Amino acid sequence: MDIQYTRPETRYGVPAADKVLINRHYTLGYSFYFRQAKWALEIIDEKDEDVEVERHDNFRSDFRIPPYFRADLKDYYKSGFDRGHLVASANQIDKKIQNSETFLLSNMAPQHPGFNRVIWRQLEKSIRELNGREDIYETYVITGPIFYFDQMVTCIGEDDDNGVSLPVPHAFFKSILAEDKMGKFHLWSFLVPNKEADDELKDFLVTTHFVEKVAGIELWENLHGEKIEKKKNKKGKLWKADD
Repeated sequence: MDIQYTRPETRYGVPAADKVLINRHYTLGYSFYFRQAKWALEIIDEKDEDVEVERHDNFRSDFRIPPYFRADLKDYYKSGFDRGHLVASANQIDKKIQNSETFLLSNMAPQHPGFNRVIWRQLEKSIRELNGREDIYETYVITGPIFYFDQMVTCIGEDDDNGVSLPVPHAFFKSILAEDKMGKFHLWSFLVPNKEADDELKDFLVTTHFVEKVAGIELWENLHGEKIEKKKNKKGKLWKADD
């Protein structure tokens, strides 16, 4: 059976990947070539203080991936890079196992600490705030790494029989699709360099079409209509109360 008919987060499309990993509350497309996820797709949890669980921090390898294609904890050890979430831990807080699964290394990519702990965290928090609005019914997010082939690629980890070199992405993208309670859709896409930044989030807004070109995948392929033009969505504006 086609995955897009079995998973709620894949309702509006599933990008291509070498291997699709189905988790309990998010779906991930893995790249054997880059030894990390090509994309991760989720529906943001509806915030409920009564059921929110603590962050697990149980980082671990994903043994569904062959050893010569997967990252392990030792690859990050003393590398200077964070194990950066694609699906954020704070987005999946309804159940313990749900939060725990975000700490699989298949959901991680090497991120600069000044990026992961500042601008990336701000973006994740801002998306949860969007999802928490009374007029928003559901928020879908797809996240992934970006590699520029005209730039030098830094690698971490070991390249031997028991380990792999793990390329460090040049940037990361997030594409956010929010459905409001009137059935209207709202779309924003961000492309953020994997380095320390003190810019505002709106400075990283790009068209979804641009993300598709640099990431080499098609986003929201099942979504069509004149009111949503994903290839020409406006730049320079974040979500507001009247969006």
